[in-house]
Amino acid sequence: MAIIGGGAAGCFCAVLIKQMRPDYNVTVYEAAAKPMAKLAVTGGGRCNLSNSFACVTGGDERTSTVPYVENMFVPAYRAGDLSLVYPRGARFMKKVLSHFDQNDCCSWFEKEGVRLVVQPDQCVFPASQDAMQIVHLLERLMRQSGVDVRCGAKVSALEPDLTIRFRDGSSVQADSVVVCSGGASARILEPCRLKTEASVPSLFTFKIDDAALRELMGTVVESVNLSLAGTKFKSSGTLLLTDWGVSGPATLKLSSYGARWLAGNQYRCELIINWLASNERSTLSELSNLAKANPQKQLSSIHPSALTERLWRHLLRRAALREDCRWAEIGSKGMARLAGVLCSDIYSIIGRARFKEEFVTCGGVALSEVDPSTMACRIIPGLYLAGEVLDIDAITGGFNLQAAWSTAHLAATSLCQE
Repeated sequence: MAIIGGGAAGCFCAVLIKQMRPDYNVTVYEAAAKPMAKLAVTGGGRCNLSNSFACVTGGDERTSTVPYVENMFVPAYRAGDLSLVYPRGARFMKKVLSHFDQNDCCSWFEKEGVRLVVQPDQCVFPASQDAMQIVHLLERLMRQSGVDVRCGAKVSALEPDLTIRFRDGSSVQADSVVVCSGGASARILEPCRLKTEASVPSLFTFKIDDAALRELMGTVVESVNLSLAGTKFKSSGTLLLTDWGVSGPATLKLSSYGARWLAGNQYRCELIINWLASNERSTLSELSNLAKANPQKQLSSIHPSALTERLWRHLLRRAALREDCRWAEIGSKGMARLAGVLCSDIYSIIGRARFKEEFVTCGGVALSEVDPSTMACRIIPGLYLAGEVLDIDAITGGFNLQAAWSTAHLAATSLCQE
């Protein structure tokens, strides 16, 4: 039995197969010098291994970091809500999660000795805050169960008869194969004639063509709304201004939602920022209240609490308002211009920048080729697919790793029931 890809999904799948069927011979083929290199750096090296899914289940919102307890969050996915975290593959993931969800995942790791915590943002981390704890756990379980891990084994192609061909010219025949390589590596399946979706970057930050905005690098706004002009793509969350443009969770979510559209437009478009995450009527009301309470104060000295003084001065200039103008002097037109900038501030995106802590792409094997109840390929017996080789990807927050764990678990379970 062969597993192609020694990442999170591949190694987890290998461990599960040996736990369910100790008599099976399992070999993991990994192209890199060591397995799970990406897992070791995910979540900034802390390993955001799952999420409570509270944003799509209606679960309780936690206000502080708490230990994970079994069934803390009841999976009750509302129709369509999974698309908030899985821009591609939401329907497929709903079926997969019914077999092995975030609670099952967290319970499995806790039973293997990994204490977990749920952060205020609903991300699940090891209490150790160390991704290597997860890497070492899976390495130890593979070693103890007798999984054969072969690193530096670069696969060039998988034939329909499950012959694995390597770049060095060698080959091996397998009775069953689980492909757990990345989305970009779906090309190794070309001999199998499976439908694939083009692989493009999914999580990245935006380069902005505005020197004045970039000079505000380091500024954080906790709650903004973002959108791409002329599209339905929008997101909300924290925004970070950088020396190249914008980053932070809101930006990363938007890049995920619009990944294919952005690629098709060569990452050139207009970004609309709603700095207060509020509509124009509410914004005008807030500004009017500031004016009434501080009529003789200069505009530069009084600003909405959500914005820093440096950012506020920048926005005043965007609205063509003098910093030394008094609130009583701003007038209705000036107030309208300022509200307009706060609610719809437009900047030119001139490219993308990789988000260094994540390496996610959308694309891979089309989900129509895979049975979501088994992870088996519909047209080639003995072939299973799991992890990023599938056209499933998510926003940040542990959802991508949860997809890896869930699809790998289902593939392993199905394979062992053959």
